[in-house]
Amino acid sequence: MKKYGLIGRKLGHSLSQELFETQGFKDASYGLYEMESLDGLRQWVEQEHINGFNVTIPYKQEILPLLDAVDDMAAEIGAVNCVSVEEGRLTGHNTDAPAFKATFVEPFHEKALLLGTGGAARAVAYALRQLGVDYVFVSRHPKRATAKPVIGYDEITPQYSVIINATPVGMYPDIESTPINLSSLTSHLSPCLVYDLIYNPSTTLLMRQAEALGTRVKNGLDMLCRQAELSWRIWGL
Repeated sequence: MKKYGLIGRKLGHSLSQELFETQGFKDASYGLYEMESLDGLRQWVEQEHINGFNVTIPYKQEILPLLDAVDDMAAEIGAVNCVSVEEGRLTGHNTDAPAFKATFVEPFHEKALLLGTGGAARAVAYALRQLGVDYVFVSRHPKRATAKPVIGYDEITPQYSVIINATPVGMYPDIESTPINLSSLTSHLSPCLVYDLIYNPSTTLLMRQAEALGTRVKNGLDMLCRQAELSWRIWGL
């Protein structure tokens, strides 16, 4: 039986295994593998006979130097969320970017506020560039951020028609947190759409605040499904 899975530090929020198991793949299993670090990653792949795996927080960028190869898209993004294993070689891919692009149902926005600077945010930024949407990253530590252009949360101005949350803030189990308090920004920020990449819970605090202001919202479940389908294709399932 071929073995696939998801690696990350904490995976209690993940629906990836359930999603995989609904597909009825023959002779294939999918597990959740929590890892405190990526030390011994290759040994884990060999010992567990892993045929491919997905990568989530906080390892999408950290895994890059541990791979044998990275495809062009993942290299440009600087983040990997899917790894294929062939004859012991680990090749990194990024299915987050095309999944976001396919599920960003209203790509007419002129400027996006992109919360976060990690692997997911970089994939979203790649997709936004392809769609011709201008954006700015928002970071708690903008002076230390390598993603550009970047501002701090205290520098947000009213010019953004969409807010995209690419941070884990608000994700299960910390469901009463939000990366940005929309209620306190109503005097100068009225986005048309809030797209939260989080899918557990299905409606985050950020989304609830947006809905209270009459703003349309979207969670990350469609993106999860799409990036999973692309991963399965890479693995030949």
